[in-house]
Amino acid sequence: MLTVLHALQGQLLAAMQRAFPEAGQPLDPQLAPASKPEFGDFQANGALPLAKPLGQPPRAIATAIVAQLTADPAFAELCLEPQIAGPGFINLTLRPERLAAELQARLGDPRLGVPKVELQAPVIVDFSSPNIAKEMHVGHLRSTIIGDALARVLEFRGHLVLRLNHVGDWGTQFGMLITHLKQVAPEALTMADAVDLGDLVSFYRQAKARFDDDESFQNTSREEVVKLQGGDPVSLKAWGLLCDQSRREFQKIYDQLGIRLTERGESFYNPYLQAVVDDLRAAGLLVVDAGAGCVFLEGVSGKDGQPLPLIVQKSDGGFNYATTDLAAIRYRFAPRPAGDGASRVIYVTDAGQASHFAGVFQVAQRAGWIPSHCGVEHVPFGLVQGDDGKKLKTRSGDTVRLKDLLDEAVERTEADLRQRLADEQRSEDEAFIQQVAPSVGLAAVKYADLSTNRITNYQFSFDRMLALTGNTAPYLLYAVVRIAGIARKGGDLGAGAVASLTFSEAQEWALVRELLKFDGVIAEVEQELLPNRLCNYLFELSQVFNRFYDQVPVLKAEEPARSSRLALCRLTTDTLALGLGLLGIPTLERM
Repeated sequence: MLTVLHALQGQLLAAMQRAFPEAGQPLDPQLAPASKPEFGDFQANGALPLAKPLGQPPRAIATAIVAQLTADPAFAELCLEPQIAGPGFINLTLRPERLAAELQARLGDPRLGVPKVELQAPVIVDFSSPNIAKEMHVGHLRSTIIGDALARVLEFRGHLVLRLNHVGDWGTQFGMLITHLKQVAPEALTMADAVDLGDLVSFYRQAKARFDDDESFQNTSREEVVKLQGGDPVSLKAWGLLCDQSRREFQKIYDQLGIRLTERGESFYNPYLQAVVDDLRAAGLLVVDAGAGCVFLEGVSGKDGQPLPLIVQKSDGGFNYATTDLAAIRYRFAPRPAGDGASRVIYVTDAGQASHFAGVFQVAQRAGWIPSHCGVEHVPFGLVQGDDGKKLKTRSGDTVRLKDLLDEAVERTEADLRQRLADEQRSEDEAFIQQVAPSVGLAAVKYADLSTNRITNYQFSFDRMLALTGNTAPYLLYAVVRIAGIARKGGDLGAGAVASLTFSEAQEWALVRELLKFDGVIAEVEQELLPNRLCNYLFELSQVFNRFYDQVPVLKAEEPARSSRLALCRLTTDTLALGLGLLGIPTLERM
């Protein structure tokens, strides 16, 4: 109902200006959706803040606004008589015929009333970001799933989205890994897939242990990094083989989850790192402290009360994550073709990196690398925890591999499905089971993550996420299946036009109003970057639909009620399917 909301906003503002031309301050109707159904569809609270400057009771101000409002013919076509409540709230209820017309416009509209933005500069979503020579683990789950959902919503709104995977494919870790492999598995540096990724992870751990304890190994590893950065062909070949092997393993998980990403790792920005330091120095921001080049942050102090530094060049002349992230910001906002020319850059990483990104963003702002009309945002998320409330780990204490977690979700779903079919004495072929189990299992994992406010930690529980009741993916998928069953019973759920929609029952109007909220919810997710808002809406919609379907006859109703109720069913399944699709969850016709 965004179009209606904007129209009402304009009508209210004009009424306030006519009623109080002497106000002498910016007027704000403070229009918002009503907090309760009994208050109507919208509530305007703009009378209350005018009481003091106008020297009048807010209820009298509201009465004057309503008098001007009802004199507007356009408003009279939109709403019933406004009601003044409490000290001066103005409650507004849309005319039934306007609600029906709004719903009618969505029939057959693939966008379901969601407007498309005009093509603008790209929006970059930086998410997933695993490290080369390491397996993806449960810690990558949230970044990957949340980032994909946000990218889908932004793309649906019409933005050109660059889905960037900022993989860790450069730096000291490669020097120590290549040095170690030269000694224990030299074939891994010259032949593709000479060792599998699991072995590569073990070699990485061994190399890290040696690096921490052996000064000679440290020095050799740093020399290897210098060779790599200098373009030594042997080092580059070894590096390329390691990256390719990891990349193929990552892609298996992305394919399983239906995730699209463009890899642009840390190595991409290597040629731009020195320029970052040089330009910070030229801008007078760089300070050499204990041999390291750094920028002292404004408004950020340590325990000693002194400003904290963001180090951008180590005392040995090397660079670090902050240097790479500054180079990335600079490139992403730089006009094309020298950069991406982005208007908005979104980083989806764990909350533990909030301080790091706050410092990087501040330095980039002060250096003038973020244009004034552009935005950069960190989208933090909490931990995935076990049932004990602690960080999710295996029984042996290791971090859970993402591949193992996803495979177990599918296996459990398949076992549940086979048991349900047996309990229902229902016969389905193996192809049906092999289609439904992966779809539902992976949907359950995604939805359990996305339905939680990303800022908080959440407890991972297969039992909860696979349940057919409650705010879960199986519950929502089953709602779509239930509506599809109406068609199998003879109801026409095609996209054909309905001459006129006729509603008389309270449950019908409740469903109408819920369906019309979809465009507003998408706008909220686009701005606030909180996918759980969409999840909560879809869950509420499915509940409102179930109450409607349980209490109001559809197939047995007489015309014109039958066609109107079938139209409600069709719009509900379209909305659920589109909403779930924006979360990266495909729907099923049968479960």
